[in-house]
Amino acid sequence: MFISAKSYRYVSTSHKQTSRLNRCLMFSLVAFLLVAPWLTAQSKNSPAVVGQWQVLSNTLPLNPVHAAVMRTGKVLMIDSSDTTNPLAAVWDPATQKATTSKASYIMFCNGMVVLPDGRPFVIGGTKHFGEPWTGVNQAAVYDPISGAFTNQVNMVRGRWYPTGTVLPDGTVFVFSGQDENDVTNNTIEIFTANSTTGSWTTPLTASWVPPLYPRIHLLPDGRLFYSGPGLTAKFYDLNTKIWTDCCTTNFGQKRTQSTSVMLPLRPGNSYKPRIVIMGGSSSEDTTPATNTTETVDPWVAKPKWSWGPNMSQPRIHPNATILPTGDVLVTGGEQWSENTSTASLAAELYHGNGSDALYNTFTSAGTTSVPRAYHSNAILLPDATVITTGSNPPNVPYETRVELYQPAYLFTSTGALAKRPTISSVPTTSVGYNAQFSVGTPNAANIQKVVLVRPGAPTHAFDMEQRLVGLSFTIGANTLTVTSPPNANIAPPGYYMLFILNKAGVPSVAQFVQICPSTGCL
Repeated sequence: MFISAKSYRYVSTSHKQTSRLNRCLMFSLVAFLLVAPWLTAQSKNSPAVVGQWQVLSNTLPLNPVHAAVMRTGKVLMIDSSDTTNPLAAVWDPATQKATTSKASYIMFCNGMVVLPDGRPFVIGGTKHFGEPWTGVNQAAVYDPISGAFTNQVNMVRGRWYPTGTVLPDGTVFVFSGQDENDVTNNTIEIFTANSTTGSWTTPLTASWVPPLYPRIHLLPDGRLFYSGPGLTAKFYDLNTKIWTDCCTTNFGQKRTQSTSVMLPLRPGNSYKPRIVIMGGSSSEDTTPATNTTETVDPWVAKPKWSWGPNMSQPRIHPNATILPTGDVLVTGGEQWSENTSTASLAAELYHGNGSDALYNTFTSAGTTSVPRAYHSNAILLPDATVITTGSNPPNVPYETRVELYQPAYLFTSTGALAKRPTISSVPTTSVGYNAQFSVGTPNAANIQKVVLVRPGAPTHAFDMEQRLVGLSFTIGANTLTVTSPPNANIAPPGYYMLFILNKAGVPSVAQFVQICPSTGCL
């Protein structure tokens, strides 16, 4: 075969070009193989996937053992462990600073809910520090406008570590707590607020002795559901005043200092409730925590606990916070009680929405910087971010740093802040049940969800207040016509954060709306 010089030059040049191309491709492939894992890791850890954590510059002047979000958007924090100068503080999200004030008595390890009129209600506290731990029978309300506590009528017996539950009629069901004689108080007292110092029902002795800080939820059928930390869940009928056993956990032991959440109530499934419990320890001092979870549907004829997905790490003292999307942010906790060297810095999201493709799974919510153990809290703010606070391990006064979490829904795929829908108007007077009301928004055509989130009041790995209720709505010109919850079993009277979420799942900054019966709130 004869190849001309010109053809040879062409073939030779072509061969050289091909070789260069092959080398370029080879180098590109090598570079890609080296960079790809980094790109994948970057993607998995990007704000758009896991959100973003930040330790704030301002620290807290007290240990926020119990906290409550108020209708002002500010957070009431209670410590009161200093017997000579019992303290509370109000933390302002706008300035990220806390202003202290004096508590009206020693409220350390109290219960707290928020009354229908928006005043936090403090139940019990500590009479004696150290063994034996005993409780006081005092109670107080805090006025978020005047910034002052007002003591209420005393309970009959003391309560240290009590639980409060707002009932459909706006009264407060109070149960458990260690009394002034170092005996668990197994009486029920119900508080009715008024413009002065309120009143209490005559104590009713329960048929069993509850654990301290029992995890109690108001169900949409009007019953109360005790989900732990004991072995067997129970129902309480407010009409018959009878406790009945429900179902025994698969864990088969108590879950001390575990957390419990009632998942979102939505009109699409007739507001059927599901409860999830997470973590805890069978013996706080001698056994490690578990990473297991369980769920139950208390509305079925024969409820039964079912294993849920495992958390990424064992957790005692975890915090679980419902986000506007309906996902539950799980943070903090430790494998061995009050041992911060075993604390979990991994945050995660539990997907509790029935329509979610990730339903009943955990995904990463990034990594925190501050270990959170005993006496820590996590709180959803009106701007749809979350702060984590506190921690009180042995021989450490308390953790002063505040850490802010911006969930992934606040970011675009590039890591930039997402454009949020806005609320231009909400009712300025209270809204009744099963009633229509208008929400103004220039983003009406792009809104996918409207939800009410009851502001939280967490302590000791349990939030006595949080609740998410989905709402039906229709879209108009720059307005949404929203239907309020059907009744007070589904949404007890009080102030709620109203969020609108667009089709990308990005929530607005919340506006506060008061839900009340036609007779008005107490």
